[in-house]
Amino acid sequence: MQLEQTLAKYFGYTSFRPGQKEVIEAVVEGKDVIALLPTSMGKSLCYQLPGYLFSKPVLIVSPLLSLMQDQVEQLKRLGEKRVVALNSFLSAEEKRYALHYLEQYRFIFTSPEMLLQQQVQEKLSRMELSLIVVDEAHCISQWGFDFRPDYLRIGEWFMQSQRPPVLALSATATDKVLTDIRSTLSLQAPFEFIYDVDRPNIHLGRVLFEDKADKASWILHHIQKTAGPGILYMSSRKRAEQYSETFKQAGIRAAAYHAGFGAEDRQFIQQQFIDGELDWIVATNAFGMGINKADIRQVIHESLPSTVANYMQEIGRAGRDGKPALAILLYSDGDEELAKFVTTGDLPATIHVDRYQELMMQNVLPSQMLKNGELSETAFRVLDYWMKEEPVEQVKIRLNNLALEKYQSIYEMQKIAQTKDCMRRLLVGYFGQNLRENPENCCENCGILYDAIIKGRTEVNLKIEMVSWENRLKQLLVGL
Repeated sequence: MQLEQTLAKYFGYTSFRPGQKEVIEAVVEGKDVIALLPTSMGKSLCYQLPGYLFSKPVLIVSPLLSLMQDQVEQLKRLGEKRVVALNSFLSAEEKRYALHYLEQYRFIFTSPEMLLQQQVQEKLSRMELSLIVVDEAHCISQWGFDFRPDYLRIGEWFMQSQRPPVLALSATATDKVLTDIRSTLSLQAPFEFIYDVDRPNIHLGRVLFEDKADKASWILHHIQKTAGPGILYMSSRKRAEQYSETFKQAGIRAAAYHAGFGAEDRQFIQQQFIDGELDWIVATNAFGMGINKADIRQVIHESLPSTVANYMQEIGRAGRDGKPALAILLYSDGDEELAKFVTTGDLPATIHVDRYQELMMQNVLPSQMLKNGELSETAFRVLDYWMKEEPVEQVKIRLNNLALEKYQSIYEMQKIAQTKDCMRRLLVGYFGQNLRENPENCCENCGILYDAIIKGRTEVNLKIEMVSWENRLKQLLVGL
């Protein structure tokens, strides 16, 4: 069956978006593949369509519950019943059922942590898979070394088993991240499709402040007069909640979002935003990945993102419908110091390495450090992984290098915030690409008119009111 016929039969489309067909052809030919396709370019089709050509299951390793659940629901809406998500949402009984019948599913979603559980590995080792997909593969580099080491263990599992071809998907990746992906996943001469990272419909604003305190009044004024939907990224959970409350008091439909909320609460807030019941999400960087909302019109960063890659991922959540969207970066001198503090906060230090070693020599479990509150759970997870992988002195060197890399990443982001040249050109160049042309309203330095990109809040509210009135009239007429 030709790819176009499969596309029409299962997905209702008549043609592929740029990059999709090339990636799918390589997957069907049995090659390892790295595909960098911007948000809104349909990365998920690159494994969903081959799933209907293969006779064996496709395993998708996904970093977040929200992303996993979104993909599962998307497939179910298309009529696919043979899909399952192995995650913490399953009860013990549901998990046993799913594992028992696992080979009968067409699409199997799981997290890196769940993938490495013994019972899951044992089941998968007895199965034949047609394809393994590592979604949001940049997380291998950005999270694996210093946040979720289980990403690094994915590659170890690959080496221990007779694996099928691997498809690594992401929206953006630097040369270093690509190298990490190839190495960690042990990819064999992978076919690589790298699409242009520039999103011309996302216009890059920037506002400079001499006093950090002025940011709050600017944000409230801007959001009161302009339309969403939008995301306001904050540096801390506390500030996200404070801003959210301020917006609510000003009559703005907003909610805070951060990792401190329970999984069900986060899922509920996400769904409210997707359904249009909220206009603004005030969030830490825990929000965004896997949020399938096409009409986000604004993304505002109240503080300096920790990396250019994070910034690109976060602003890429705007304008997925192809219509104009606005990304505004707020910056004041000293923001980089806060970014350094936040970014290295969960990195273990040399004293923790010595303490870990001391407890081991005393035949005390190093996890005692957690119970004593000596370091965070994330920091312990990182420390525990590297202490089991490398000699003590090498672990100290690695942790020091990780901190230096984080400082360098913040410096690269600071350059974009402070540049007097084209922000877009500098941003695209960070990923090793050249800007083909500057769109109209390109960026703050090239010249930008916010009013030409986003509507006023009153105008949008009036439109919503009119639609609601029409819907009520239709309901009355149906009742007659």
